Amino acid sequence: MTIAFTKSVIVGRPVAEVWARLTDWPAAPAWMAGVESVRVSGSELVFRSRGRDRTGRIEIVEPGRTVVVHSSQGGVTAAYTYRCEPDGDRTTLTLTADCRAGGGWRPFAGLLRAAIRRADGGQPAALKRVIEIA
Repeated sequence: MTIAFTKSVIVGRPVAEVWARLTDWPAAPAWMAGVESVRVSGSELVFRSRGRDRTGRIEIVEPGRTVVVHSSQGGVTAAYTYRCEPDGDRTTLTLTADCRAGGGWRPFAGLLRAAIRRADGGQPAALKRVIEIA
């Protein structure tokens, strides 16, 4: 199994509003714990965290519905799939994080997935709070 976690929340706003906030990458530090800034260059996202830059790439976009951000460092790859599903005037927001470890990282795959779960598992709830107080 390579899934680190799947988390869903119901956001009390229409899908168009949730999608707009989700994909406003420079504003993402408001709901991405530990991220200081996000710079966008085409499909590349540069996340500044703990004084270091980490690069992600937007791999898949289904406007208003799904965006997948993929990153790779050394033998570790991660894919974050954000899904927005309309539910009347509300939205179900789901984040699934998939982490694969190869090479020398393979023995640490379980620990890496646990670290990703701790670091990023709160993103849907944090985005919900940001959107609903706006």
